[in-house]
Amino acid sequence: MDTAQNIDFNRISKAIDYIYTHFRNQPSLDEIARHDHLLPGHFQKMFSDLAGVSPKKFLRYISLNYAKSLLKEKQATLFDTALDTGLSGTGRLHDLFIKIEGMTPAEYKHQGQGLTISYSYSESIFGLVIAASTHKGLCYLAFCTSPEAGFEDLKSSFSNATFQLKCDDYQKSAIEFLSKDNANTKIKLHIRGTEFQLKVWEAILKIPSGNLTTYGKIADELHKPKASRAVGTATGDNPIAFLIPCHRVIQASGALGGYMWGTSRKRALIGWEAAQLNP
Repeated sequence: MDTAQNIDFNRISKAIDYIYTHFRNQPSLDEIARHDHLLPGHFQKMFSDLAGVSPKKFLRYISLNYAKSLLKEKQATLFDTALDTGLSGTGRLHDLFIKIEGMTPAEYKHQGQGLTISYSYSESIFGLVIAASTHKGLCYLAFCTSPEAGFEDLKSSFSNATFQLKCDDYQKSAIEFLSKDNANTKIKLHIRGTEFQLKVWEAILKIPSGNLTTYGKIADELHKPKASRAVGTATGDNPIAFLIPCHRVIQASGALGGYMWGTSRKRALIGWEAAQLNP
């Protein structure tokens, strides 16, 4: 991401944070733009281009619908509400078939020894992305602040692998899904994880776009009601950003909780997905 694009993304992230913090005051376009030190017209275009929806529509949906849904979390979970209202059929990932193929025990033990991993970079409305794959499928997808930082994080996850800067079909499919919201794209994953981690990630895949669930609800779904902390850890270990939508998992209190790629980006992802339901 060049300097100008990075500045634009950071400004829109700050604006989204501002809307989330001040939605009860219904800030005007001028107020939000002023917070970002931009003229209203320029800010309106930048926000619409990067977030896919105007600031007014974003604020309206967040304040009147999405925030109310979070408040209702205290009586009925959003996961159950989504199922009861049939929203499970509209999720971006609900109809997307992703086959999860775990790495062999040897590959897991030796941190990628003997593997050749191809990787490439791409821009998205949520920032720079690094995608990586083996000959079996996509093994890594992460947001990053720079190519250098992204590659260092990738290497730390597969410390004994061999790397080559090369974009293959697995990566192209992932980037196409991320950039075009193509629910018909089939993506094969080659990810390592314990049996418990794989079950958690599979549960996360079932969360419809624009909806949330909690760590505790996933634990209940896995018939391990006391394992919400372990679910949180497994969620944080997710190696495939966005496609395995761990940003849709929040705390039971309604607080967002942590996110490997930053709380501001988590807010941006949640808000963007919620807005797409009512463009």
